[in-house]
Amino acid sequence: MERSYYIGLAEGGLRMPIGTHLVLHEAADVAAIELDGARLGDMVVRAAGRFNTPLAVPLMDLKLEKEALLAARGIAAAEIESFHFSGLPGAAPDFTLTPRMRATCEAIRHVAKHPGLVPMGMGIGPFSLMTKLIGDPITPVFLAGTGVTAAEDPEVALIERVVELGTELLLHYYSAQIDAGAKAIIVCEPAANLVYFSPNQLANGYDIFDRYVTAPMRRIKALFDARGVDLVFHDCGELTTGMIGRFVTLDPAMLSFGCSRLLWEDAALLPKSIVLYGNLPTKRFPASQLSVADVERLARELLDKMHATGHPFILGSECDVLSVPGSEREIMAKVEAFMKC
Repeated sequence: MERSYYIGLAEGGLRMPIGTHLVLHEAADVAAIELDGARLGDMVVRAAGRFNTPLAVPLMDLKLEKEALLAARGIAAAEIESFHFSGLPGAAPDFTLTPRMRATCEAIRHVAKHPGLVPMGMGIGPFSLMTKLIGDPITPVFLAGTGVTAAEDPEVALIERVVELGTELLLHYYSAQIDAGAKAIIVCEPAANLVYFSPNQLANGYDIFDRYVTAPMRRIKALFDARGVDLVFHDCGELTTGMIGRFVTLDPAMLSFGCSRLLWEDAALLPKSIVLYGNLPTKRFPASQLSVADVERLARELLDKMHATGHPFILGSECDVLSVPGSEREIMAKVEAFMKC
């Protein structure tokens, strides 16, 4: 897509949540739909219509890639959720898409048949995937930041090996989504934040961040560029301006941050060719302490301050808006409030 397309959406006042999860969970047989590409695609189309957006966004389910990587290594399904590597894994096996991944690709193919919609893909980033596969990733990341090498420490060797394995898997999965017709892909790196990277180390330089976050993402961006697919980069973690500077070098079509960021200040860090998206506190939408009136107030404030910057901006959610049992009406009312205020 031309960058002018996303800028045009922003200038036209588009507002949208990442809300397919909300629409999907209005159905009674969610688990069955998640495995049925056509029905899942219908939910993506329905969500785009419900929220009046041409950007057809899949489910933001960031567990699929861990499942695929471990299933390829013969880990039993019942053990995958809690599994962490304790030793250095060997050579990468031939990755096979899981049933959920195949359904996601078929859903993209289904969406691509609908004129006027932009079929989008979805997945996790290499660093965040690594953190799901290692019991304690913080310590070796810190050690690597002090200069400890993989040859000197097995834990550093482990995280570097798992980042590499994860990147290979993601290149395979994203290629499958592109083959299915994805025109843009949301890559989520929520773990690339100050929980996993020492602010004291970052004050002295971003070499370790570049090694474990930026460099693997460049491989993914190179794939997207070669296939004519746009990157939408999402990170809802606590970030520094230096991290944002690294994300900008990836030249995404859109950047999405969590509500820890003041987007009207971040706008100065970005060229106007990159649309900012977000960042209403939708993780708090199930909480009664955040009222509909509060959401309207926050939305107006964000719109006013972003308008003052002149930076292309789409008002939306800080992350996936999850359907929470018992709070469905309240959550949808708050989504509708920021869509209409």
